[in-house]
Amino acid sequence: MTQWIWQQADWPDFHWQQESLLPLLRQLQRKAGVLIGRSEVHHEEKQTLDALLANILASSAIEDERLNAHSVRSSLARRLGVDEDTPFPVSERSEGVASIILDAIDNRHLPLSLARLHQWHHWLFPHDPWAIHAVNAGVLRGGEPMQVVSGRIDKPVVHFEAPPREGLEQRLEGFIEWFNQSLHDPLIDPILRAAIAHLWFVTLHPYDDGNGRLTRALTDLALAQADNQSIRLYAMSVSILERRSQYYLILEQTQKGTLDITRWLLWFLETLDATLDNALTRVDSTLAKSRFWRRNDAVRQLLSIEQLKVINRLLDGGESGFSEGISAGQYQKVAKVSKATATRHLAFLLEHGLLEKLPGGGRNTRYQIAEQE
Repeated sequence: MTQWIWQQADWPDFHWQQESLLPLLRQLQRKAGVLIGRSEVHHEEKQTLDALLANILASSAIEDERLNAHSVRSSLARRLGVDEDTPFPVSERSEGVASIILDAIDNRHLPLSLARLHQWHHWLFPHDPWAIHAVNAGVLRGGEPMQVVSGRIDKPVVHFEAPPREGLEQRLEGFIEWFNQSLHDPLIDPILRAAIAHLWFVTLHPYDDGNGRLTRALTDLALAQADNQSIRLYAMSVSILERRSQYYLILEQTQKGTLDITRWLLWFLETLDATLDNALTRVDSTLAKSRFWRRNDAVRQLLSIEQLKVINRLLDGGESGFSEGISAGQYQKVAKVSKATATRHLAFLLEHGLLEKLPGGGRNTRYQIAEQE
């Protein structure tokens, strides 16, 4: 009986309903172009650092793996040439995950090979003499069935079973050959190629551990090959993490389905679309921040370190940017100043037109960035 997609007679001859995908593909191409255009107006290596860091951390978090964010940031910063105010000690693990993503993006023109995949696996699992369950890094999985299961031990639910170990080398070589040849195939959309590579590799599940993280690194490689620039400005793994339950569900449904992978492709494109939206929002915020300080350059020279810190937090927006404005009490906590100093700072910022009061008064008075011509 055929239970898994890789058991289909025509595997891996995927097909899809092109008309269902075209509107999203056009939208993605437009947004990627807009992202590149806006980032060229004002781009800092710190933006690249933030995006790559978010991508690494999220990809690990999808598998419930927690990395030391400060250590990974330091590893990335050193490679990107970004000066950090307080560099954090790096580790073999942080160096490894940084090496994978930068190899995928910066060395996108190099062909994929089994040796390259093994090297990524080594970087993902550096030797740890204290590890309880050591991973055999850089080696294909053993002969035991590779299954994803849940539920009771006596009544397990098998969500997915990978192809058997016998013949895995040939299956993997077939994938690698397709990956390299399809890069130059004018008949396949580059973004669809990334989605297909994601599904194909995760279905093969060639290693004992780390398959999901390597799959997403391969996806980054394919997207980098599709677009030489914008990939460094967004983090698709963040959007996948936000939709993690959907991610595992659509993968399970697809791997139990037919070779028509339209639903998987739609999910991938919609997730990438959300990723680009988030990146555009961040770029717009950065541009707005840059314009704000250009307009207020003279006043900026008069501000204290504490005032600059609060204004930048407000300009950054998001969860840490006080989207509802900031109160005098919050100003005290963020700036780490006394109540009297907070009152004096806020009065100065109001007087010079950097802040404005929101409706309301008394203890509930809140302040936001002033709208400027």
